[in-house]
Amino acid sequence: MQSRLIKPLMALCATVWVSMTPAAEHAPLTLETKIPLGDVKGRIDHLAIDVARRRLFVAELGNDTVGVVDIDRRNVIRRLEGFDQPQGVAFLAQTETLFVANGGDGVLSAFRGPQLEPVGKLDLGGDADNIRIDRDQERIYVGAGSGSLSIIDATAFKKVGGIELKAHPESFQLEGEGARVYVNVPDAHEVAVVDRKTSRQIASWPAANLQSNYPMALDSPRNRVLVAFRQPARLVSFDAASGAIKERVEICGDADDVFVDARRGYIYVVCGQGVVDVLASQGGRTSRVARVDSSPGARTALFSPELDRLFVAARAAGGEGAAVWVFRPVDGS
Repeated sequence: MQSRLIKPLMALCATVWVSMTPAAEHAPLTLETKIPLGDVKGRIDHLAIDVARRRLFVAELGNDTVGVVDIDRRNVIRRLEGFDQPQGVAFLAQTETLFVANGGDGVLSAFRGPQLEPVGKLDLGGDADNIRIDRDQERIYVGAGSGSLSIIDATAFKKVGGIELKAHPESFQLEGEGARVYVNVPDAHEVAVVDRKTSRQIASWPAANLQSNYPMALDSPRNRVLVAFRQPARLVSFDAASGAIKERVEICGDADDVFVDARRGYIYVVCGQGVVDVLASQGGRTSRVARVDSSPGARTALFSPELDRLFVAARAAGGEGAAVWVFRPVDGS
């Protein structure tokens, strides 16, 4: 009787050890450094990067400023001022232009060249938020107002169109090889699918019993749209063509950014809970392989495949000043 029990128990222990060992022995993210942001108070929103000049732009919403960080020197080299709750930031390398979207007055500001000289301002009608760039067309899309995506000619810096939505858009992503735009519209309880050619919504994917869908990422190799919901905290995988839900995975709380590390097959979910969840897909199933500590309230970030780094914006809290935490992905074996 005893020998019958020992063998199954040994097999079970071996299975658990093998499944846990890769994550335990090869932590997928390691904290490389913390770059102090100086006297920055309140909430920090999105980030953008100038890869060629190795500069990181940080929307310091609570400060009404944008920090310019030298990644190599690991310090703030400049601070742009005069904003009204800067939320979205994006950098177009072709024209060396930085775009800043303001939530307070709805203004989109542009700065160009090595010295970031002011180009001009566009009034987008309130609550200008996330920015995405169509580099092929040199157009940018900005979520704004009570429900629209503004389309901007990036070279001329003028508004050339708009796409109506049912409510204010949060994170959205432009399809790389096609004309679709996938948009989180949490107040309408849906993911909206937009055609860039016609500037119209062509589909609506209901969120069912899930709420507060803010972050989104595209996993093009697997033909899926990844959407993080906060209530309850789940990462939902939609089929990019049909909108069918493929799977739901429990994640950390208060997520505000999601990134796909295509090189390693990782998904990074950045949460205000003060952690980064690292997920991976294997055999058609996605699961969490690690939970990495960051800082409470640090829910916005940027993953740069070119620099192979995850930059996490940590607001001032608990006696520690605001900083950008730089995580280096680690290859497993």
